[in-house]
Amino acid sequence: MKNIKIILVDDHIVLRNGLKLLLESEQNISIVGEASSYSELKAILQQTPTDILLLDLSIPDKHGLEIIKELKDSNVNFKILVFTMHSEEQYIKSAMSAGASGYVEKSALDTELLTAINTVAQGNIYLNSKNALLMVNSLLNTTETNDPYALFSNRELEVMKLMVHGYSLSEIGQQLCLSLKTIDTYKTRIFTKLNISKKNELVDYALQNGILKTSKWRIVKSSATLRVKRLQ
Repeated sequence: MKNIKIILVDDHIVLRNGLKLLLESEQNISIVGEASSYSELKAILQQTPTDILLLDLSIPDKHGLEIIKELKDSNVNFKILVFTMHSEEQYIKSAMSAGASGYVEKSALDTELLTAINTVAQGNIYLNSKNALLMVNSLLNTTETNDPYALFSNRELEVMKLMVHGYSLSEIGQQLCLSLKTIDTYKTRIFTKLNISKKNELVDYALQNGILKTSKWRIVKSSATLRVKRLQ
């Protein structure tokens, strides 16, 4: 049986150690590298051939969806299997659309992860039955909404509006009486739902959908920040 070479990408060392013990107990799997950030991963990839990247979406220096897109755009010859705590439909759709070969939630049983690895290693796509049904329903559902607000919860909209108005995440946290970590989570959800990675793309969305009115606001860009200021 072919040996499957895997690189683990997760910023939690305890989880990586547990995964390494689990996966290397299988005769056909070898862990050839570990990374806790995208910068570490890039250094490893330059010198370590691999078959599968086992990737968490929550990476400190770059969101997992951005990592998938960047790697696929560079025509890498390995497969990307997402292993994450996020179970929301939008994350699954975005990851698969970006080029992932499979998606497994961290709440899954060990046997599901092993099945996913072997499936992806054979050149196939892996989704469990629940997530596969979500994807099929999404493809079959041709009803579209013109409501730009429909994607988001009320709190996500609050965070979005403050972001495009130029407030920092810490300032938004102070205004909404929420922690910086919570605001960052909302930011990640918003970016994931819109399948974007940059703040200027968020501003464009807000302008195009009337969330930020062009008649009242103008965009001011600099090397350090992107702000939207009210016209007097």
